[in-house]
Order: sequence, then C-alpha cells, then structure tokens
Amino acid sequence: MAVYTALPGRKRALANILAALFRLTRLRGSNQRALNRRAAGIGTRARYSILGRAAIDGSSRSANTAPAWRSMLAALAFTLLLNGAVAAPALGEYQVKAVFLFNFTQFVAWPPESFADPQAPFVIGVLGRDPFGSALDETVRGETVNGRPLVVQRYQTIDDLKPCQILFIDRSARDQSARALEALEHKGTLTVSEFEATASRDVVIRFLSENKKIRLRINVDSARSAGLTISSKLLRPAQVVGTVGTG
Repeated sequence: MAVYTALPGRKRALANILAALFRLTRLRGSNQRALNRRAAGIGTRARYSILGRAAIDGSSRSANTAPAWRSMLAALAFTLLLNGAVAAPALGEYQVKAVFLFNFTQFVAWPPESFADPQAPFVIGVLGRDPFGSALDETVRGETVNGRPLVVQRYQTIDDLKPCQILFIDRSARDQSARALEALEHKGTLTVSEFEATASRDVVIRFLSENKKIRLRINVDSARSAGLTISSKLLRPAQVVGTVGTG
C-alpha cells in the first residue's frame, strides 16, 4: 500500500484506502445490499472503513458487479484529485484520467439535442490510440447518466468518429484534432485532451501535469460553443480560460 506522508492525516488515510482499492471493480459476497444499507446512513470515514474491509476481505462467494461501490470509489477519487491529494503516478495516470472522464458526467449538463433519442446511450469516445486499457471500461461499467447507460467507443481516425457526449483525443491523434474539433463544434460534445491545441479551436478540458499531479484547464468559451454548462464545482479548482458567465 502506498503511503502519502506529505498529506494531512485525513486525506492521507483516504488516499491510502483509494490506492489500495482502486483496482477493485467487483465487490464479492451475497451481503452487498445489506452492506450498502449499513454504509448509507453513516459518516464518510466510517462508510469507507466498512466498505473497505468488505472489499479487502475478498470473500469467495458469488462475484457481482457493483456500480454503487464504483460510484462511491470514483467520487472519493475525484474529490481527492480535485483537491490535489493524490499524485497521478500513485494510481496510474490513466486510471486517474478514467475517473476524471467518468466524473465529468456529474458536473456537466448536456443539451437534449446532443442525444439521438431518449433511449440513446451516453457515449465516452476515445480518438486515436487508447491509453486507458481496461481502466475506462471498468470505471463506467454498469453506470448510467440520467438513466442513459454509459458506454465507451473507440475511433482510430477522424473518419470513424460518431456522435458522442465526451471525446478524449489521444496524443496519437493530435494531427486530427483540428478536424475533430471543427466537426464537433456546436454538437454538444465535451472534448478532452492532454496536449495544447495548435489551431484556433480549443478543447473544452485539457489535463495538465503539475508536480506529478493532474490539474484541469477548462475553456469556458469552447464549452459555451458546444452548448455545455459546467458546474462551478468543477470550475473552482481548475485553471479557467475564456469568459466566465454569471449565474
């Protein structure tokens, strides 16, 4: 287990739990529902203590996917990450970024027209080489956004691109990024990258690496152009560029 000696006590304890449990995507045992009910009404520290003990116990009874557990873990991860409590290398850079992509769904509002119909899934797309491995699939498995199932789609080139609500543009697709941004303008897509834009158009969110921690750079003008509304909770800890509206 990694130990974060530079962190305040409470954050260090949570970070250690997170590092130990991040790779767990299944919570074993027939007592899952009872465990969730028991954890639901108590404080944060006790809740993660209960769930953490059950996960580490690793009972060999039937293994079921546990979206509620992953949601709680992802939420904890996101809180720690936004507050700079966890360095990216401690968890694996793209495990961290997968958690960010999932949590963007909780802090961004998409226009209704960005979906083909009321039953259409919520799509997180990856353009170019996929750096996430199984991390992104495991993070979103069984999850929904406003009742829509979350799915991951991969596009090797711009010609493969299909409508999606979030698009991560990998470094390998940097030469295609300008075309992708042009094609997706006003389409209700949250574009995300980890490199600086070279064209007049910019992605909505860019991952920055500072002191081995991941920070966010958010272009509110790009978000507005895409018809997206970003929560102030996501904007506060980010580096914001563009004109921030009121309200």
